[in-house]
Amino acid sequence: MTSVDAVTGERIDPPSLVALAAESIRKMILSGAYAPGERLIEERLTEQLGISRPPLREALRLLQNDGLIVTRPRYGSTVATLTDQDVFEILTLRTGLERMAVELGVPVQDRSRLTACHAALERMERNARDSDRGSLVENAYAFHASIVALAGHRRLSEMYRSVQQQMLLCMSRNLGARERHYENLVEHVGRHRYLLDLIEAGDPQAVLAELAVHGERSFAERRDPETGR
Repeated sequence: MTSVDAVTGERIDPPSLVALAAESIRKMILSGAYAPGERLIEERLTEQLGISRPPLREALRLLQNDGLIVTRPRYGSTVATLTDQDVFEILTLRTGLERMAVELGVPVQDRSRLTACHAALERMERNARDSDRGSLVENAYAFHASIVALAGHRRLSEMYRSVQQQMLLCMSRNLGARERHYENLVEHVGRHRYLLDLIEAGDPQAVLAELAVHGERSFAERRDPETGR
């Protein structure tokens, strides 16, 4: 049933069954309910989601287009995997883009750009309280994307969005590792709150130093020196 936005008066179409199924599976992947490389069994998913196979397969196709799953003939779909080198490349790319954004955007001249940062952080805090790991990963990406947007640099933001799905997989892996080793969800969000405080204080060097612990440095510190894992 179509509704109308009370503010804009625009028509709002409800999400389709395919979109709802894709979002549910996406959150299961990002929350760690499905591990990298794990098969997605159609029979199990149709029962779990309460849908038939045609919309499920269309949902899986959408997730394949996003790069979250891999589908092979006669084998089915599996969750996409990232090697340590993949993670290193994604995190160093993210660091480079965020560094440029901070250098261009901090101190923040247009304070209205901080609205998106605060909104994403508030969603993260709610996700942490609810132990909703899948939504937390998505909103953590939104938070970092809002930091990039502080620069007011359209092409920089577009480049950041172009690797969104890879970053989501990487952030999911990073969050799981942090939880296992030393950080709960509330503490994880607290680091982001501190980062936003530094941004609002207007010290770009302090922001860059804090961003470093969000990225490839924290990943490298967890790798086993002998196995590289």
